Amino acid sequence: MRAHEAGWAHAAVSVRGPAWLRDPADVNVLVPQLWSTTARKVDGVLHVGGLALTDLVAEHGSPAYVLDEVDFRRRAGAFRDAFAGFDVFYAGKAFLCSQVARWVEEEGLHLDVCTAGELAVAERAGFPMERVGFHGNNKSDAELRTALELQVGRIVVDSFQEIERLERLTAQTGRQARVMVRVTAGVEAHTHEYIATAHEDQKFGFSISSGDALAAVRQVQDAAGLELLGLHSHIGSQIFDSSGFEVAARRVLALQQQVSEELGVQLPEMDLGGGFGIAYTTQDDPSDPAQLATEMRKIVDDECRARGLEVPRLSIEPGRAIVGPAVCTVYEVGTVKAVELDGGAVRTYVSVDGGMSDNIRTALYDADYSCTLASRASEAPPLLSRLVGKHCEAGDIVVKDEFLPGDVAPGDLVAVPGTGAYCRSMASNYNHVPRPAVVAVRDGRARVVVRRETVQDLLALDVDPTD
Repeated sequence: MRAHEAGWAHAAVSVRGPAWLRDPADVNVLVPQLWSTTARKVDGVLHVGGLALTDLVAEHGSPAYVLDEVDFRRRAGAFRDAFAGFDVFYAGKAFLCSQVARWVEEEGLHLDVCTAGELAVAERAGFPMERVGFHGNNKSDAELRTALELQVGRIVVDSFQEIERLERLTAQTGRQARVMVRVTAGVEAHTHEYIATAHEDQKFGFSISSGDALAAVRQVQDAAGLELLGLHSHIGSQIFDSSGFEVAARRVLALQQQVSEELGVQLPEMDLGGGFGIAYTTQDDPSDPAQLATEMRKIVDDECRARGLEVPRLSIEPGRAIVGPAVCTVYEVGTVKAVELDGGAVRTYVSVDGGMSDNIRTALYDADYSCTLASRASEAPPLLSRLVGKHCEAGDIVVKDEFLPGDVAPGDLVAVPGTGAYCRSMASNYNHVPRPAVVAVRDGRARVVVRRETVQDLLALDVDPTD
């Protein structure tokens, strides 16, 4: 339950920070598990991909998303290797651009998209369409027609109306659609309410318990032009263990057995979804891909053996777990303000040149992040600080609580790790603030993969009333 109708930021909170946040022995030192593979400090200056962020900001400006190519590829490869025999779909919704799509292809992964825009990026990048999956709970006629014309590898259907729509479009286009049916298994993932997607009361998929899932399978099976591949289940995001997947797999495979017995169909594929968590702060302890793969294989193998089913070809959809840790966001400090609260406590607000327009997750999900002084070393004692943005909202908070040097000052650079997933994808132009650039770094070199928006870009969409 929210403490205040306007959001958590308006509620009375402690200025001592959360219980899990410990005073650092050295405020200049990075916590390795929060940062990308190549991140390190040299004389207090944060380097990523062999490049000092002070130099990157001097050339490309601030704020900026800094994308570590080596880290992205290593994480993609770790999932590919650990889940050998699976189809690993990179979830493009986490972050997608043409360059990332090419990396995904080069690392041997598939690509999951959920809108015409994401599909257009895949097409522009030359991504093999047979390795593309098309998601979404409300695909339009135009989107489905495009997917059919491009011959995407699979379409994940989400409603009875979509099945009817797809059958009509296959007849019109003469194309066949390879289809998976998204089901909701009634599993409560241990995550935020808004990103838990397998419980019954939400917009995605067909309920297994109500019988809708079986009815949807039957409808697809009977539809001309639709090839039924299997069942798809996704239980949520930022999940740290396999227990939720185990419950979901049992329920989905029970449906698979029912399909086999009642329809006489052995479904060849099954998708277990994604949602694998990452470490945003020291309180997070995610599983590595090898551990996840071992546990998920065993879950499916054991359940299929118990039910007398052939083990289907499995697929997963990591997004955040690949791109999330590969990006940090660098900001420039503009003001530092110590605010005296009731009882004599003091809250130190460090304001930067970005905010909720480039990272909405803190305001939207009450998400926790970390940060570090990125432009110099400091001998000042640690000071519990709140990193905030420049927007006209009390909830415009990037990092709720973190220790920064007590001498942090205007002109300093501060970097926030773990911002690769959903930060740029969900970015906005609130207060008419242009969105930051995404700058890929590797071996001491930087290149822009998504350019910074300008005020001219914003005005280009604003129709001049004098025209």
